[in-house]
Amino acid sequence: MSELAILLDTYGKSHQNRQNQVIHKICVPLIEWSLLGLLWSLPHPDFFGSLTWAHLLTAFSIGYYLRFKNWKVMVWSLLMLAPFWIWVSFRPSRLLEISAGVFALAWIGQFYGHILERKRPSFMQDLFFLLVGPLWVGETLLRRFHKSLL
Repeated sequence: MSELAILLDTYGKSHQNRQNQVIHKICVPLIEWSLLGLLWSLPHPDFFGSLTWAHLLTAFSIGYYLRFKNWKVMVWSLLMLAPFWIWVSFRPSRLLEISAGVFALAWIGQFYGHILERKRPSFMQDLFFLLVGPLWVGETLLRRFHKSLL
Protein backbone atom coordinates (compact mmCIF):
# COMPACT_ATOMS: atom_id res chain seq x y z
CA MET A 1 0.00 0.00 0.00
CA SER A 2 1.16 3.51 -0.74
CA GLU A 3 1.77 6.00 2.06
CA LEU A 4 -1.34 7.91 0.97
CA ALA A 5 -3.48 4.74 1.06
CA ILE A 6 -2.20 3.95 4.56
CA LEU A 7 -2.96 7.49 5.78
CA LEU A 8 -6.47 7.47 4.29
CA ASP A 9 -7.14 4.02 5.73
CA THR A 10 -5.90 5.06 9.17
CA TYR A 11 -7.99 8.25 9.06
CA GLY A 12 -11.01 6.27 7.91
CA LYS A 13 -10.79 3.89 10.88
CA SER A 14 -11.82 6.70 13.22
CA HIS A 15 -14.63 7.76 10.86
CA GLN A 16 -16.84 4.67 10.50
CA ASN A 17 -20.06 6.09 11.94
CA ARG A 18 -22.32 7.37 9.12
CA GLN A 19 -23.31 10.52 11.02
CA ASN A 20 -19.68 11.30 11.81
CA GLN A 21 -18.80 10.87 8.13
CA VAL A 22 -21.49 13.35 7.07
CA ILE A 23 -20.41 15.81 9.75
CA HIS A 24 -16.80 15.57 8.57
CA LYS A 25 -17.72 16.04 4.90
CA ILE A 26 -19.30 19.36 5.92
CA CYS A 27 -17.00 20.47 8.73
CA VAL A 28 -13.57 19.61 7.27
CA PRO A 29 -13.90 22.05 4.34
CA LEU A 30 -15.43 24.67 6.66
CA ILE A 31 -12.51 24.34 9.06
CA GLU A 32 -10.02 24.58 6.21
CA TRP A 33 -11.60 27.70 4.76
CA SER A 34 -12.22 29.39 8.11
CA LEU A 35 -8.64 28.68 9.24
CA LEU A 36 -7.40 30.35 6.07
CA GLY A 37 -9.75 33.27 6.80
CA LEU A 38 -8.33 33.60 10.30
CA LEU A 39 -4.78 33.46 8.98
CA TRP A 40 -5.62 35.97 6.23
CA SER A 41 -6.87 38.37 8.92
CA LEU A 42 -3.83 38.16 11.19
CA PRO A 43 -1.24 40.91 11.00
CA HIS A 44 1.90 39.82 9.20
CA PRO A 45 5.43 41.19 9.10
CA ASP A 46 6.20 43.90 6.56
CA PHE A 47 8.85 41.75 4.91
CA PHE A 48 6.02 39.39 3.80
CA GLY A 49 4.91 42.10 1.36
CA SER A 50 1.37 41.25 0.23
CA LEU A 51 1.68 37.64 1.42
CA THR A 52 -0.37 36.59 4.42
CA TRP A 53 -0.18 33.70 6.86
CA ALA A 54 -2.91 32.08 4.72
CA HIS A 55 -0.55 32.10 1.74
CA LEU A 56 2.10 30.37 3.83
CA LEU A 57 -0.29 27.67 5.08
CA THR A 58 -1.48 27.11 1.51
CA ALA A 59 2.11 26.75 0.28
CA PHE A 60 2.92 24.35 3.15
CA SER A 61 -0.20 22.27 2.39
CA ILE A 62 0.58 22.07 -1.30
CA GLY A 63 4.16 21.07 -0.45
CA TYR A 64 2.83 18.29 1.78
CA TYR A 65 0.46 17.07 -0.94
CA LEU A 66 3.20 17.17 -3.60
CA ARG A 67 5.12 14.51 -1.72
CA PHE A 68 2.44 11.97 -2.69
CA LYS A 69 3.32 12.49 -6.38
CA ASN A 70 -0.35 12.08 -7.28
CA TRP A 71 -1.98 14.52 -9.69
CA LYS A 72 -5.47 13.66 -8.38
CA VAL A 73 -4.45 14.71 -4.88
CA MET A 74 -3.15 18.01 -6.23
CA VAL A 75 -6.32 18.66 -8.24
CA TRP A 76 -8.49 17.83 -5.23
CA SER A 77 -6.45 20.02 -2.87
CA LEU A 78 -6.67 22.93 -5.30
CA LEU A 79 -10.43 22.40 -5.66
CA MET A 80 -10.76 22.46 -1.87
CA LEU A 81 -8.75 25.69 -1.64
CA ALA A 82 -10.39 27.48 -4.58
CA PRO A 83 -13.62 28.59 -2.82
CA PHE A 84 -11.63 30.37 -0.13
CA TRP A 85 -9.33 32.17 -2.55
CA ILE A 86 -12.30 33.20 -4.71
CA TRP A 87 -14.14 34.47 -1.64
CA VAL A 88 -11.26 36.58 -0.32
CA SER A 89 -10.68 38.08 -3.76
CA PHE A 90 -13.97 39.93 -3.17
CA ARG A 91 -12.54 41.39 0.06
CA PRO A 92 -15.39 40.28 2.34
CA SER A 93 -16.08 42.51 5.29
CA ARG A 94 -15.87 40.98 8.75
CA LEU A 95 -13.70 38.10 7.48
CA LEU A 96 -12.14 37.64 10.92
CA GLU A 97 -15.47 37.44 12.76
CA ILE A 98 -17.09 35.14 10.20
CA SER A 99 -14.03 32.87 10.07
CA ALA A 100 -13.79 32.67 13.87
CA GLY A 101 -17.47 31.77 14.20
CA VAL A 102 -17.38 29.14 11.45
CA PHE A 103 -14.12 27.72 12.82
CA ALA A 104 -15.58 27.30 16.32
CA LEU A 105 -18.88 25.82 15.13
CA ALA A 106 -17.20 23.42 12.71
CA TRP A 107 -14.85 22.13 15.43
CA ILE A 108 -17.82 21.64 17.76
CA GLY A 109 -19.40 19.61 14.96
CA GLN A 110 -16.23 17.56 14.51
CA PHE A 111 -15.97 16.72 18.20
CA TYR A 112 -19.67 15.88 18.34
CA GLY A 113 -19.07 13.47 15.45
CA HIS A 114 -16.29 11.81 17.41
CA ILE A 115 -18.54 11.50 20.45
CA LEU A 116 -20.98 9.63 18.20
CA GLU A 117 -18.07 7.61 16.79
CA ARG A 118 -16.64 6.92 20.25
CA LYS A 119 -13.15 7.30 18.83
CA ARG A 120 -10.57 10.03 19.24
CA PRO A 121 -9.88 12.34 16.29
CA SER A 122 -6.97 11.14 14.13
CA PHE A 123 -5.01 14.38 14.57
CA MET A 124 -4.52 13.50 18.23
CA GLN A 125 -2.29 10.68 16.97
CA ASP A 126 -0.44 12.87 14.46
CA LEU A 127 -1.05 16.53 13.60
CA PHE A 128 -0.48 15.83 9.91
CA PHE A 129 -3.89 14.12 9.90
CA LEU A 130 -5.26 17.68 9.82
CA LEU A 131 -3.96 17.72 6.22
CA VAL A 132 -5.20 14.18 5.53
CA GLY A 133 -8.79 15.10 6.46
CA PRO A 134 -9.44 17.11 3.27
CA LEU A 135 -8.03 14.23 1.20
CA TRP A 136 -10.26 11.76 3.02
CA VAL A 137 -13.28 13.94 2.23
CA GLY A 138 -12.25 13.90 -1.43
CA GLU A 139 -11.67 10.16 -1.41
CA THR A 140 -15.05 9.41 0.15
CA LEU A 141 -16.89 11.76 -2.23
CA LEU A 142 -15.10 10.45 -5.32
CA ARG A 143 -15.69 6.84 -4.30
CA ARG A 144 -19.41 7.48 -4.79
CA PHE A 145 -18.59 7.93 -8.49
CA HIS A 146 -16.41 4.81 -8.61
CA LYS A 147 -13.26 6.87 -8.74
CA SER A 148 -10.48 7.34 -6.27
CA LEU A 149 -7.64 9.67 -5.36
CA LEU A 150 -5.35 6.64 -5.24
